[in-house]
Amino acid sequence: MSKLSASAVKIVHRSSPVLSRAAISLTPAAAVSRLRELLDKEPSACAIRIGVKTKGCNGLTYTMDYAAEKAKFDEEVVHEEVKVLIDSKAQLSLLGTEMDFVETPLAAEFVFMNPNIAGTCGCGESFNLKPDMNKDETSATDR
Repeated sequence: MSKLSASAVKIVHRSSPVLSRAAISLTPAAAVSRLRELLDKEPSACAIRIGVKTKGCNGLTYTMDYAAEKAKFDEEVVHEEVKVLIDSKAQLSLLGTEMDFVETPLAAEFVFMNPNIAGTCGCGESFNLKPDMNKDETSATDR
């Protein structure tokens, strides 16, 4: 199963969370349709898994991979029959996030509007969490 590119992800700071029962919300016209296209190209995948890893000049970056199955502690979000799995280590840092897909003449990328980030690097591909989120994220990765 192939991997999705991490360079096609952009982080945008949002001051207030998106009110939703789901851990992450997807914009219907953009993110849902693009995720559906990606899943149609990879028949062995049942979902897209979103996670975070330590990388970049600001601490963390998002990861996106095809998922053949749901891991034990993954959070499942289904929007218009498109399934997104949130890795257990990323759940707290993604709460209230809205995921969009934006196309411009120079780029096509997923954009995460996340109320939990304190800042981003200059290129917008890595971020750090607000101090109260860092405690929760550290304890989640130690499990």
